[in-house]
Amino acid sequence: MLDELKATLEDAPNDALRPAYVAAIVEHNCLGKPTSATRTLSAQRLSELYSLDPDVPLFRIMRNLWRLDERGQPLLALLVALARDPLLAATTSAVIPLGANEEFARGPMRQALREAAGSRLSDATLDKVARNAASSWSQAGHLSGRTFKVRRLVQPTFATVALAMLLAYTCGGRGEALFDSDWLKVIDCQASQARALAIDAKRHGLIDLRMGGEVLDVDFDRLDPWMVRH
Repeated sequence: MLDELKATLEDAPNDALRPAYVAAIVEHNCLGKPTSATRTLSAQRLSELYSLDPDVPLFRIMRNLWRLDERGQPLLALLVALARDPLLAATTSAVIPLGANEEFARGPMRQALREAAGSRLSDATLDKVARNAASSWSQAGHLSGRTFKVRRLVQPTFATVALAMLLAYTCGGRGEALFDSDWLKVIDCQASQARALAIDAKRHGLIDLRMGGEVLDVDFDRLDPWMVRH
């Protein structure tokens, strides 16, 4: 729902609270939906995927990065969606290992979803979830094509690397492992490139970073405007 997320964030001010985001969708109809029911459903789905609530740290941080890095917005949205949606996260194994220009097959994605969901999803629902997941990866830039999709390599940015490193840190990553995590693989970022972009993120005031020999110390407080104020 990348286009819907962009329109919602553009309609609401940077310091908006959750009711303002919902109002942007339901009352202002920033998504151009034809009925009240479809507007309400869109607000519900965006809330499930991104929370739209500054009381939720991950959304608060994404909102801060969103205005700093327009080029990285699709990957910022993907990282947050992967962190919040276990079914979408399960499809990572069907996309990320593919080489550049390698054809994407829907079978492995369906299998990954089946393993994640067990018997909870019918075959019809599984197919729908697989289509939606493939669309999400396409919107993020990892897949292209209509009938036959192929893998494309995306371009990480300083903001997307900062967020990916934070997610790796919250999952237990420390030290050099922060430059070689699955979160960085999601944005097609190699360790050497991650180091350079992390230094760039430091220059932009997003993180505190100290590197010396085999020692790496990262502080992520600056990523969160609330943490900086308090």
